[in-house]
Amino acid sequence: MRSFTSRSATSGSTTSLTATPRSAASRSAVSRSALSRSASVATAVTAAVTAALLATGASAPAPAAAVPVLTHGSAGGSAVAVGDVVSASLVTGTKATFFSSATGTTGVSCSTSFFSATVTSNPTAPGTATGSVTSHTLGNCTSNVSGTTSVQSITIENLPYSMSVGDSAGNPVVISGSPMQITARLNSWIGPITCVYRATSMSGNADNQGNTISFSNQQFTRSSGPSSCFSPGYFSATYGPVRDMSQSGNPAVFVN
Repeated sequence: MRSFTSRSATSGSTTSLTATPRSAASRSAVSRSALSRSASVATAVTAAVTAALLATGASAPAPAAAVPVLTHGSAGGSAVAVGDVVSASLVTGTKATFFSSATGTTGVSCSTSFFSATVTSNPTAPGTATGSVTSHTLGNCTSNVSGTTSVQSITIENLPYSMSVGDSAGNPVVISGSPMQITARLNSWIGPITCVYRATSMSGNADNQGNTISFSNQQFTRSSGPSSCFSPGYFSATYGPVRDMSQSGNPAVFVN
């Protein structure tokens, strides 16, 4: 308890004043009263906001809809359905090549190529869609391999192949078979020769810019053929736009 003494200006007498401290119970009561007032204000504000939303017909935002790995028409568009057929030819102005080295230009070049695959799964992104490559062709091919004069045919064999398209960095595409096989039938100075090349898989990348799938220098090893058949062989090609041939208008396919 604290005491204060004051002196009267007229009489000269003094008066003692005593300040009594507030009890802990009293302070607690004040705190509870303040909290109660704050809660009341918060409740009133919440009620006012709710009433305003109801009056305008507004509602809380709905959660974003799930998007599958593959869509057609646009990124985040309609899902490519299981069973849909997607396909593409070479990007205009490009060639599919099968060269004797990853950096050289000796080998076989084809001005037409086409693939077609049936979608077997298309999960919600992030994830990996799968398919079955049922057709893959090469045509209008020429050879600049020493000793050869022309190309009879280049055939991609042992179809169907498994295909996967992921939406991780680079949109990886993997095609695999047991084994994948390319057979080149060439005319040479000494007569026709047949060169057979094999690989277990090849990897590429999808790109929504142009809706393409690209493969670069995918290595195949010669499994049969004379020594005039170069080995190994490196396959490169870019296909696009990839389209969903099962949908009206054949819309382009996107990876999400």
